[in-house]
Parts: sequence; structure tokens; C-alpha cells
Amino acid sequence: MTPLTEQEAAILARLASKVVEWKMTVPAILFLESVKPLNYIGAQAMVFFEPFVQTLFNFKDYDTFREMMEKRENVERLLQKIEELDAVALAAEEAARRERRAGGHPRRRWWPFGTGSGGRSDSGSASPPVD
Repeated sequence: MTPLTEQEAAILARLASKVVEWKMTVPAILFLESVKPLNYIGAQAMVFFEPFVQTLFNFKDYDTFREMMEKRENVERLLQKIEELDAVALAAEEAARRERRAGGHPRRRWWPFGTGSGGRSDSGSASPPVD
């Protein structure tokens, strides 16, 4: 693998973070894995889709990205970056969920009588008290 320049690495990281931010990780991975063998044709098709992609990149970054996608190894790098950032985002969501459960509202009991020991402790007539 040829090493990426600093600008190329920044472009891959920015695109991967946008994919994860928009929660499009699975469709992006499916798409990239399916078109990986056609990376050169895909890079040429990027010329056609240039107006749409211009919303993510400026013109110079788009040209750099198109040249990067002509090499198959960079498609794999993009996939790895998306998966890496998605794992970080999922870990952050899970940590936030745990924190919300631990410090949040106490659970409401849906059964208003007794503690679930089997008898009606409030009236005293259904079962004898347990010691």
C-alpha cells in the first residue's frame, strides 16, 4: 500500500465521518464492497456525479478524492475508516445509554400491591405472614 498524504487522509476521514454522522454506514459499506472491483470505472463515473458530490467537497478535494478512488487500496481504506468511526459512535451511544439508565429515573413499578412474595400482605387474610 502506498502511504496517503495528509490531505488524502483528511479527505477520507471527513467522508467517513459524514457517512457515520448521517447513519448511512451499512448502505455505504454495501455499496463500496459491491463496487470495489469496478473502482476505476467508478472513479470515472465520479466525473458525471460531480455536481452532487460538490456539496461535500470543494473542487480541489473532489479531484483528489477521484484520483484516490482509482486505486483499489483506497476503497478498502475508506471502508476501514467508516467501520472504525462507526465503532466509536456505537460505543459512545452505548455509554450514553448506560449512563442514562444508571443515573436516570427510578423504574416505576407496574404492580401497586406487595413485593411479589405470593400473598396479599396488605389485607392479611389471604396468606399467613412469612418469617
